[in-house]
Amino acid sequence: MSKIAKNISVLRALKKLSQMQLSDHLEISRSRLGSYEEGRAEPPYELLIKIADYFHVAIDALVRADFSKTDPDGLLKIGSNRILFPVMVDKENSDLIEVVPLKAIAGYLTGYADPEFMEDLPIMNLPFKITGKHRAFSIKGDSMPPLKDGTIVVGKFVESLSEIKDGQTYIVLTKEDGVVYKRIYHEKKKTNNMFEFHSDNSTYSPYTVKAENILEVWSFVCSLNIGEFKPQDLNIDSMIRFLQSFRVEMGK
Repeated sequence: MSKIAKNISVLRALKKLSQMQLSDHLEISRSRLGSYEEGRAEPPYELLIKIADYFHVAIDALVRADFSKTDPDGLLKIGSNRILFPVMVDKENSDLIEVVPLKAIAGYLTGYADPEFMEDLPIMNLPFKITGKHRAFSIKGDSMPPLKDGTIVVGKFVESLSEIKDGQTYIVLTKEDGVVYKRIYHEKKKTNNMFEFHSDNSTYSPYTVKAENILEVWSFVCSLNIGEFKPQDLNIDSMIRFLQSFRVEMGK
């Protein structure tokens, strides 16, 4: 049986849907869905998109991953049908955090929902107690001083865009730009469907992103700098913003 066949069956079972119910959602016949789940036929690309959108998983994960190897009891369900993979823990039951290094950032856009991609990432833990799902990302560029190119930023998963607080920093996965780390403002006066992304480096202009193009949001928890700061890196404005952001997160 192909991975696609297994995955459709696993995802349907997780949502507790009958073949008839899922086939109605996908606007296909029950017998056609059965042929896909039994591996007697392969769904066309247009239907793969429809299935991936319905279950909120990446198409690459639907095609290449094996969801049957993931413990259903360990899955974290976000909203009505968003699925994240299990929180990793060590032998002492302390949370482990996947680290997305610079070399893996480009592949994260297609691999963020793929358990095989996530299993290959390095892991770390923090010296203080955390709750919720966390992930660490290597940040590229100089748009958010005093953080330097290659700095590792740890974020906590944000379950809903409504939880985003104006002026705070977030790691965001978008359909167009992949992983970015920005200060975010909700454009409530214009439309509830837009967010404005700001860099702390004033040489970079703000830009807007539609809510529908945001795939993941992680709120800032802490950062691990790679290399020493130079005196010119430590301008007073960026340090104040950085320390204020850190104080807010640690105080939660």
